[in-house]
Amino acid sequence: MVDQLDMQRMAAALRRVGWVRFWVQLALGVVVVVVLIFNNIGGRLAANSSRALGLGPGLSLTTLAFLVLLWSLWQSWLVVGCGRALASPVRPSKGETTRLVKRGLLADLVGLTLAAVGYQALAGSLFVQASQQVPGFFGAQMQGTPGTAGRVVGLPITSIEMLSVLSNTQVLFAHLIALILSLWLLQRIYRRS
Repeated sequence: MVDQLDMQRMAAALRRVGWVRFWVQLALGVVVVVVLIFNNIGGRLAANSSRALGLGPGLSLTTLAFLVLLWSLWQSWLVVGCGRALASPVRPSKGETTRLVKRGLLADLVGLTLAAVGYQALAGSLFVQASQQVPGFFGAQMQGTPGTAGRVVGLPITSIEMLSVLSNTQVLFAHLIALILSLWLLQRIYRRS
């Protein structure tokens, strides 16, 4: 039989870690949404948006990782509720609590995988673009005689494209933090038995 003090500590740990996980994921999720929306709007307004076609698969995987992050956010909310329920007379079983934490852990592993593959797609596209840049401090240069309309030589990496990488990094970090916290919770649940 688990003593009352250990059950209270477990309930407090579930609540605290659930809240930390929830707020970290929520804050990083808001950043991801803002960056993805800005990237979408900015990409359409860009003069030469057709050259950023290589970013599509990476952004799609980043969006999928974000959707998994939303589900993981909901799992964090359920962990907080489970911590509250452990402090009440009617408690969930150890198996129910473990399954709840494992569902969040599995969501974070899927999200990490999607975000990592998306990051590779984004980085590969930007590498190809960077390798086509003209050497020099500014990357792209104007070609033509002074006073006439010249053409841009090279494909400079724009801030919109860097925002794509930033959104992916944020969703990757959110899943990583949640994964670490879920593993700690599982260790805590199994340590008390």
